[in-house]
Amino acid sequence: MNTVFVVGSLNIDQTIRVPTFPRAGETIYGSDATFSPGGKGANQAVAVSRAGASVKLVGRIGHDVHGTAILEALAESGVDTSHVKVAQSAATGTAVIAVDDLGENQIILSPGANAALSTSDVDAGLATLGANDVLVLQLEVPRDIVRHAARLGTLRGAFVILNAAPSPPAVDGLFDDIDLLVVNEQEIQDLARLADASGELSDLTEILPPVLGPAVLCTAGAQGAVTFLDGRGVHIPAPEVSVVDTTAAGDTFVGYLAASLAAAENLPAAMAVAGRAAAIAVTRHGAVDSIPWRRELQTAHDPNSSVTPLSHH
Repeated sequence: MNTVFVVGSLNIDQTIRVPTFPRAGETIYGSDATFSPGGKGANQAVAVSRAGASVKLVGRIGHDVHGTAILEALAESGVDTSHVKVAQSAATGTAVIAVDDLGENQIILSPGANAALSTSDVDAGLATLGANDVLVLQLEVPRDIVRHAARLGTLRGAFVILNAAPSPPAVDGLFDDIDLLVVNEQEIQDLARLADASGELSDLTEILPPVLGPAVLCTAGAQGAVTFLDGRGVHIPAPEVSVVDTTAAGDTFVGYLAASLAAAENLPAAMAVAGRAAAIAVTRHGAVDSIPWRRELQTAHDPNSSVTPLSHH
């Protein structure tokens, strides 16, 4: 069984529910703040593990109670945290999340210890990364670290996924060693501006790869997920659910997608499973707390679906 390696952020999420998002200069009342483990790296690693795959997480926490709480939550989900290091001079990263009555969110990030992640941390954490393993990256840690990890992944023959979130301000070689870019509706439009392109979501998944390099998969909430594969567009519809909180829905999708690809599933089948998992996540509050276990997905994907080998650049 291939392993999924995740290099990314670990945050403590401070979540406040609000009726609507405040306007500039406005003060509104919200719920009492709750604190829970999060961060795109941690969320995606948990999703990989709960999907049933072996996962190793590379990242940094602070020497504080929040960091300890995150490690405990990761261990409970079966994530290998032997390469999550403690930064003595920085606090654990923090995300302040406002969630409105429609389940949409606004997030403010303080990177904290995530900014201290080093190339030597990555080298040690990816020491056992091999051919056919899957490497998952995001952009809540420094971009030079992401580029370094991606280069290692390519050199080792791994399949490299970048969840380009938050959106990068420039391309500057960021996608050179990426096999698959996973983005949401806002992020694909941001990438389109960087590439001086425009179009509908499905068009952009065809237009952007020749310009940026990697294949592009876009998650579009209730509209499902789209990509362009083997000369044709692929659309996987999303299950209809009542949305409570979209926090970590994208991370759930990415983690389940990576776990399925590590098990040699083809991309459309992996997208379908990931979409079902994300649909469950949005019906729950929180980040790590919302991510479902594989047994909670009502039906497994079709075991008779054809397996398409992953192509590397």
